[in-house]
Amino acid sequence: MTYGEIPTSHRTDPLTRLAFSVYGSPGVYALLVGSGLSRAAGIPTGWEVTLDLVRRQALAQGESDQPNWETWYRTKFATEPNYSDLVADLGSSPLERRAILHGYIEPTSEDPEKGRKVPTRAHLAIADLVRDGYIRVILTTNFDRLLENALRDRGVEPTVVDSVDALTGAVPLAHTSCYLVKLHGDYKDARIRNTDAELAQYPQEYGTLLSRIFDEYGLVVCGWSGEWDEALHRAIMRSPSRRYSLFWATRGQLRDAGQTIVAHRRGHVIPISDANDFLGRLRDQVQALARTHRAEPRTVELLVNSTKRFASRPEHTIELHDLLESELQRLSQHLETSTPQVTRNAEGVQLLCDFYEAATEPLARIFGVLGRWGKATEHDVVANAVLTLWTQAHMGVSGLAHLRYYPAVLLLWSYGTGLTLGKRWPTLHDLLSHPTAGDNGNPERMVDLLSHWLLEGYRNEIWKCLPGLKNHWTPASDHLFAVLDAWRESFAAVLNDFEGVHDTWEILVALTYLETRVDEQADNNAWPPWAPAGRNSWRHQPRQRILDRIAGGELHRDLIAGGFSGGREERLTVIVKTYVDIVTRLDRW
Repeated sequence: MTYGEIPTSHRTDPLTRLAFSVYGSPGVYALLVGSGLSRAAGIPTGWEVTLDLVRRQALAQGESDQPNWETWYRTKFATEPNYSDLVADLGSSPLERRAILHGYIEPTSEDPEKGRKVPTRAHLAIADLVRDGYIRVILTTNFDRLLENALRDRGVEPTVVDSVDALTGAVPLAHTSCYLVKLHGDYKDARIRNTDAELAQYPQEYGTLLSRIFDEYGLVVCGWSGEWDEALHRAIMRSPSRRYSLFWATRGQLRDAGQTIVAHRRGHVIPISDANDFLGRLRDQVQALARTHRAEPRTVELLVNSTKRFASRPEHTIELHDLLESELQRLSQHLETSTPQVTRNAEGVQLLCDFYEAATEPLARIFGVLGRWGKATEHDVVANAVLTLWTQAHMGVSGLAHLRYYPAVLLLWSYGTGLTLGKRWPTLHDLLSHPTAGDNGNPERMVDLLSHWLLEGYRNEIWKCLPGLKNHWTPASDHLFAVLDAWRESFAAVLNDFEGVHDTWEILVALTYLETRVDEQADNNAWPPWAPAGRNSWRHQPRQRILDRIAGGELHRDLIAGGFSGGREERLTVIVKTYVDIVTRLDRW
């Protein structure tokens, strides 16, 4: 294992560690990239240019074509091909040397059509990280303009420093969103540095700038070997700072010069296949962290406390509705613009669930508060919020189809659990019976829409992809309870039997769903229909305690008065019996 390489047995892979560092400290990491970055665009590396110059010079002097020009050169001259010597020999002035390099970089009319000499996935990934504020400083040894083109494609206008003159007139480092330093110059400028003598010493102004960057910033290296740029190597080694880490992405074994830098900075080596894959994955992981980041707890607490204050006083009804509309608009826009595209596997399901839960949590906690302590005036606002997200999910294309509805279900579950805790039975029944336009255009109740989602989740077992749920009988219901149990501090912090409240809510969902089905069963003499039984299909004793309360006593009277079963006792008895038949049948499976 080379110095700085993170053991493969470590729980967190080095790329993920880097993604957390970049996300957690936006703007703190500078990026150092070399010719390996642009190789995929069809721009040769320095070594490839060297061998091509050997070939062209030899052919011009009458030599026959060779299968291996490196071997030919070494045999003929008893030394290794050297880019600096070749360029200095072929072009005696900086302008002539620039002209030699120009042909390797400048795109022809055919190159863009064939995808050559245009920004690669790596360049665009860097531009995305800059646009989103995670990277602000880029150092490059490349002469090409692919980075500038990628940045402008993403709407970022970089401050480009490619000479001492440009450095003197540039916007100060602290005042720009993107500071791009082309250490060796630009290929259209005769002042490029591409011989050993030119690369051995930087101007004093560059030395001062680099000392500041290497002292104040972390460093991510990609596509640079560290072997040939003597002045840059010395500039890094001069900096004693280790306040932020160094991460060096490399294909294969890191060479001696790179090892020296990694050891000096106590850095980390990240093995990669190529720059496109590494930078693309880094961007994707940073964006995933941003999408799954939960709201600041103090912000959520402020929203919850504001909701409690507004809900307790009728004169604050307008303020409460404004708060709800604002949070709904925020959530809806976030879901529309930021939902990650994932594949249907365990990692994709986990990422989407984390994203949806993080995005929905603030409004869901508010809904739990409103369910317990609200008034009838918020019912329509809540129903509208659930249906808005449901419709948005139905029309959407991002994410897995079934999981797109998850935010709407979380809001409904939070509000319904709060209603159950507050014993607001008429509002609970009105919520589940709220009229909607079904998928086929026919009118349905809110509970019918919900039942389609619960049944689909039961059938495709997508929830078993989540950690710890592989062998669960009711993974969707179990996960919903776990999420609500984590959020209940906003509206049920000191409740001893929150699980019993959740079980009661699920039973009432099933009973409301069955209100229209028992009539169909009686008319058609059919088998007992399916119902969204959830965890109560196997939680026998808790289920029986709740059903005993529904069969008689205060809860029985309250449900009848709240509109359940149309206010008819004998109909409620039939519905409960049908429900028991269903869960008994499910339990036998």
